[in-house]
Amino acid sequence: MSYKINEECTSCGACEPECPNAAISQGDTTYLINSALCSECVGLHDTPQCAVTCPTEACVADPSKKETEAELLEKTKKAHPDKNFSGSFPSHFRK
Repeated sequence: MSYKINEECTSCGACEPECPNAAISQGDTTYLINSALCSECVGLHDTPQCAVTCPTEACVADPSKKETEAELLEKTKKAHPDKNFSGSFPSHFRK
């Protein structure tokens, strides 16, 4: 499932530069995560970086957007066509 930003967001902006897929942008009142781009950092990090950096824990998994590790890795591959993702890769699915 991709992540979303809930009402706890204070619009501090800490999450936006940490997203490796550029899925986070500033909305009218809070930051927003584009679920089409969010890969939960699968293939790049062991933990979604927005969740790690958010001081108010406003970046949370969106249960309405369930996706497999393979589906999320495909999003990462599309966002980073220059990287090689063969073999072992970081994923919170493997913790």
